[in-house]
Amino acid sequence: MVENAYAQSRYRAPEIAHQYGPNVHLLDDPLAWTQLARLCARETIQPEVGTLVRALYERLAQVVLASEFPRTRVAVPTRMAVKSPEAVYRGVALEPSTKCVTVGIARAGTMPSQIVYDHLNGVLDPAGVRQDHLFMSRATDAAGQVVGATWHDAKIGRDVEGRILLVPDPMGATGSSINSALTHYKTRLEGTPKSCITMHLIVTPEFIRNVAKEHPDVVIYAWRLDRGLSPAKVLSTVPGTHWDEERGLDEHQYIVPGAGGVGEILNNAWV
Repeated sequence: MVENAYAQSRYRAPEIAHQYGPNVHLLDDPLAWTQLARLCARETIQPEVGTLVRALYERLAQVVLASEFPRTRVAVPTRMAVKSPEAVYRGVALEPSTKCVTVGIARAGTMPSQIVYDHLNGVLDPAGVRQDHLFMSRATDAAGQVVGATWHDAKIGRDVEGRILLVPDPMGATGSSINSALTHYKTRLEGTPKSCITMHLIVTPEFIRNVAKEHPDVVIYAWRLDRGLSPAKVLSTVPGTHWDEERGLDEHQYIVPGAGGVGEILNNAWV
């Protein structure tokens, strides 16, 4: 017998309304917003910071895998099969042979990437799961404006052919680091990624604009959009309606309201 109730999945995570386009997913989750607000609070320090980042990225990984990863039909006998031949789950599951790579951008992205990597290994065939590491920092001009990203070192597998590329980086501020990483993976490695997905706690309108302009194929997931320096009239509108007037970065390209330096807070290293 075939059970039709689980023959397909229409899962999509709930999102807030916006006008940034179909590749941007600003998730609607009051629990995650509560945890993220606590993470951003001035009084929150380690070890609570690490606990909150782990909880938020475990949940974000679940959303991205359920929404974006290939699915397959399965037939799995349960423990009840010893008593009843009908005891077989028939329905949809993630395709275990899916190949992917998660990219840890030091420092803030190191822990999130490890969390995503562990989650991938738990639901996919680990033989197809890889974690790469990039070491880069903001490049600024004489006025302190971010003009790109400087690479210091990297440990990267040689190919990306057919792999889903995941970049779990907490703060999507200017997009310089993400753009640099994505360009490298698309142009300097063997093969072509199946898709590219970035995963964030917070993004700004500037980040979305810069990444979408340079990499229009990239899919962006975030728990929160911060545009706190926008005019009051803009803040009363659906995000993206007046994109050119939206502003989430201060004069030093830090996010407002933001969370402060997440890399520094996670590592207790203020350099």
